[in-house]
Amino acid sequence: MIKVLLADDHSLMREGLRSLFDGCDDMAVIATAANGRTAVALALKHKPEVIIMDVSMPDLNGIEATTQILRKLPGAKIIALSIHRDPRFVAGMYKAGAMGYVLKDNVFKELLRAVKMVVAGQRYICPDLTDVVVASLANPDGSTATPLGTLTPRERQTLQLLAEGNTMKRISQHLGVSVKTIETYRQSIGHKLGVHSLVQLIKLAVREGIVSLDP
Repeated sequence: MIKVLLADDHSLMREGLRSLFDGCDDMAVIATAANGRTAVALALKHKPEVIIMDVSMPDLNGIEATTQILRKLPGAKIIALSIHRDPRFVAGMYKAGAMGYVLKDNVFKELLRAVKMVVAGQRYICPDLTDVVVASLANPDGSTATPLGTLTPRERQTLQLLAEGNTMKRISQHLGVSVKTIETYRQSIGHKLGVHSLVQLIKLAVREGIVSLDP
């Protein structure tokens, strides 16, 4: 039995995917998560073989969650799930260690096949994204390059929480550090990215996929 963890911030998508797996004799959903931070915690607790990871989630996005999970569970197979076709999202998930990328438009047709392929040790590329993946591989230093590569994991998480409208105090409580430490992260982010106003940081975070404007 293949143990699966579902991570998506939309309850209807989680319910739909659970129903999809409930119809399989060789797969079982053992837990679901509505944000990246919960996904990391549940992955470490249940150690699923496969994790279906939404790319855009609150608290911790799918790219960061994937990186954290694979640091502790290198054997886990992660499949990205997203509405995004942008090469930066696709390249970001594969670079973080994902074994597959499925568009939400095609999820009910492709996901089960993707799970079986990654469990067998193969990568899965959504057919609609083949050209995007080939282009990113052919030009790795071009359109997929991102200024966020200079940030530490904690700085990227702080940027996401800031862009989601959290106060310094709330972020400090969320990450378990002092407000002064968060202020230091904020200053470092601004220095590295050359962006200092909150509005500019939010725009950059949305553009680079750290946060999403999806409803």
